[in-house]
Amino acid sequence: MQVNNHKIYFLKNRNLTSFVGLLFLILFFVQFFLKLEWQWLKELQQEEMYKRWSGLFLALFITFQWALTFSRVIVKFRRHSMYMARLHKWAGALSPIFFYMHSMGMGYGYLALLSYIFLANALLGYINLDVIKNNNELLFKAWMIVHVAFSLIITILMFFHITMVFYYK
Repeated sequence: MQVNNHKIYFLKNRNLTSFVGLLFLILFFVQFFLKLEWQWLKELQQEEMYKRWSGLFLALFITFQWALTFSRVIVKFRRHSMYMARLHKWAGALSPIFFYMHSMGMGYGYLALLSYIFLANALLGYINLDVIKNNNELLFKAWMIVHVAFSLIITILMFFHITMVFYYK
């Protein structure tokens, strides 16, 4: 019996994003709960220009993640949807690093809500149906609805946060 090496590599590669993302998410929570901080980064995060530039990067990242949706919905871009799905997963795997570079903490009030939903949505992305090896259509639809709903809430809270930052400065 011959084994298709390409298929095995593809399956491993598909799960690699989940492994990398989970690793970074675990590292984020370890540093958060053990209060491990890089002093130089903490000081940098207090500077107004750094907060704005790192916030811009995070906002662009969140906006970029919507490209997958557009590549699936807009007929003209559908041929790129598989490529966009891979980019979406790799960008999602790196999202705890992007978040950490902007803020080591979770914030308070709506910022805590934004942080929790952002990280929960990343975790949800890491445990996608490719990883749990399930083709159940109902489970897929439920997973997709929650993932997209969290993404919408994140986007709305992001715009609210940007408005508050610039309104009160």
